[in-house]
Amino acid sequence: MSKKIMIIDGGPRKGMNTAQILEAFAKGVASVSEDIEVKTVRLYDMQYQGCMSCMACKLKGKSSRICKFKDELLPLLEEISNADGLVMGSPIYMGDRTAKMQAMLERLVFPWLSYADGSITAVKKMPTVFIYTMNATEEQASGLVRQQTGMGEQLFQWAFGDVEIIEAYNTYQVKNYDRYEFAPNQAEVKQAWKDAHWEQDLQKAFDAGRRMAEKILG
Repeated sequence: MSKKIMIIDGGPRKGMNTAQILEAFAKGVASVSEDIEVKTVRLYDMQYQGCMSCMACKLKGKSSRICKFKDELLPLLEEISNADGLVMGSPIYMGDRTAKMQAMLERLVFPWLSYADGSITAVKKMPTVFIYTMNATEEQASGLVRQQTGMGEQLFQWAFGDVEIIEAYNTYQVKNYDRYEFAPNQAEVKQAWKDAHWEQDLQKAFDAGRRMAEKILG
């Protein structure tokens, strides 16, 4: 039976840090097996909202672990629920995932929660990876960012039992720093960090892709 990994790109900018690091992950999967289907979906290409509190997933006799609200996101939630691996990538804005990613997570996770017994049960277990790119340094991320993102990751840990987190710090923010108001020498500082660390960040994502592929096939 063929295997499938869903890569969810929660970043608004095509071809920038988040997209590049997710592409590296996909290459890591391909390095193990070309038989694993890897599908990448950009959330910013879709029109949808977060949980509407319709409670359709909690109806007696009709409860579901997949959201029932019909919009562009519903087919993706169904596809994710039946995949063999899940990767979610997002830049960090104001210390947390993007609004698009947060809205998707609400719709994905809320149906897993049982009000009857408090359990959290996904449709099926699968290896999961969160990948974050951010302007913050590692020291800054260990405070605010870890506090903000940690609860969502814990929910996936309870539901899937296999969650990996990859963070790329102090990322290059724009292609031309001269066009924007930044501190003096910001471009040089960012370029120096990128030269020293970005290839390592891409390699971390590549290696994570390889590990996920091996888990799925193993």
